[in-house]
Amino acid sequence: MKTNLLLSAALALALAMPAGAQTTEINGETLAEEQVFIYRILDDIKSFDPQINTDVSGSEIMRDLFEGLMNDAPDGSQVPGAATEYTLSDDKTVYTFTLRDAQWSNGEPVTAGDFVYAWRRLADPAFASEYSWYMELMGVQNAAAVIAGDMPTDQLGVRAVDDKTFEVTLDKPLPYFPSMLTHASTFPVPEAVVEELGSDWTKPGNLVGNGAYVLTEYSPGERVVRERNPLYWDDENTIIERTVTLVINDENQALTRYLAGELHKTEVPAGQYPRLSRELPDEAYSFPRSCSYIYWFNQNENGPEALKDLRVRQALSYAINRQVIVENVLQGGQSESYNFTHHATAGFEMPEIDYANWTQAERDARAQELLAEAGYGPDNPLSVTINYNTDEAHERIAIAISQFWKQTLGVETQLANVEWKVHLENLQNGEYEIARYAWCGDYNEASTYLDLMTSYSDHNVSGWSDTEYDGLMAESKTMENPSANYTAAEKILAANMPFAPIYQYTGVYMMKPELRGWPVENLLQNWYSRDLYMVASE
Repeated sequence: MKTNLLLSAALALALAMPAGAQTTEINGETLAEEQVFIYRILDDIKSFDPQINTDVSGSEIMRDLFEGLMNDAPDGSQVPGAATEYTLSDDKTVYTFTLRDAQWSNGEPVTAGDFVYAWRRLADPAFASEYSWYMELMGVQNAAAVIAGDMPTDQLGVRAVDDKTFEVTLDKPLPYFPSMLTHASTFPVPEAVVEELGSDWTKPGNLVGNGAYVLTEYSPGERVVRERNPLYWDDENTIIERTVTLVINDENQALTRYLAGELHKTEVPAGQYPRLSRELPDEAYSFPRSCSYIYWFNQNENGPEALKDLRVRQALSYAINRQVIVENVLQGGQSESYNFTHHATAGFEMPEIDYANWTQAERDARAQELLAEAGYGPDNPLSVTINYNTDEAHERIAIAISQFWKQTLGVETQLANVEWKVHLENLQNGEYEIARYAWCGDYNEASTYLDLMTSYSDHNVSGWSDTEYDGLMAESKTMENPSANYTAAEKILAANMPFAPIYQYTGVYMMKPELRGWPVENLLQNWYSRDLYMVASE
């Protein structure tokens, strides 16, 4: 059967966009003469390669440089990207996408073969992408066998029917499959360029993309600059000429530079939102964002023996006063968390978790009992180390938690911070005891969180696995309404405590009044520079 979803969405998008490159006014507001957007990120990105990048900041840049089959609209719904429409087979397992007439930034046509190459590349065990599992999550036929090395990549369920027709076959129907196509790992890459230049293909001047912008400058650890791509298929409706990403590892320094007019957007430092929202009410924002902040407990072979004891993990988690963290430390509208999936996720029903309903005094008392049962106390104090990537908010949270553990449980805690890339390497190698982490949804459905904790997930660095949990998540893929399985999975996580959930995010930003088009209604915060524009200051 054929869906008209993309066609109707395309019409709505076209009506919402400016009429052309010479537009000087939008919605009655005069455009600024200089269309440059400057914003801050905390850490340098991992890679400009869509099949290698794993971090949120990098994905923001990927969405400017490349374009997948579908894009996110400002409200979080899906609209046409590199594809204009798709058909779905009667058994709902075969998607056939019609690609638009689009070009790479070197003038070559974007073809279905580019998508086949990228998707096979992602699944190829020789390429070893940390996001290879995403092919399996999407249910692409034979993905699990290809990733495991049991089948060649040409057996992956994708093919180019012709240059403008890309076909995907799933193992079974997956209702939210189209929403997964805005993830950067599914973006096409130009085979000829990649094969010719190898790892150098992502350097400025070499990188060839099909997005609205091209990479013109990269200073590692300092800045990324992308400029408008005149060959992008919808360039006439693009307003921002240049986007500049500044890597600023100190959030207070970033705020100072924002207030000095050097940035159009930055994050609000922990604890400062109440003051800033009073002083600059038209510039301070707080709204739900699909991310959950957690502390991993290392249960790998090289992890500490103490954390392999469930009672210790539960005691440490129960003793964290989440209300103090969100209300006293962060103060940006974040919510206490006792589960993994963000509460605002579409269709998600929050499970009943016992300790979430206890008072903090009750949690503390039970934590003391559990740690004593595990053999720790004044004569045998527990010592642990918290690892986190350098950031003031992460440090303040770690200090607060170390104090909770000391006061409630007598636990001695050391704090260790490193830069983001090193932190990620340590997590992947299991070289940590307790580590700060956050997971942000790749799509707006609960499985984007819960699949991470399966035994086959490359992002489950805890060393914990559970056959019942794996079974629930596997079964959920064939269910019309998997809510019951998601609830059961959350309860298994709460009972086994492979990590301590701490809080659920809000987007807490400072944004200049002249900036327009930020997708505050998109829970995933998937934004595109081509949707933004600057209006003239009053």
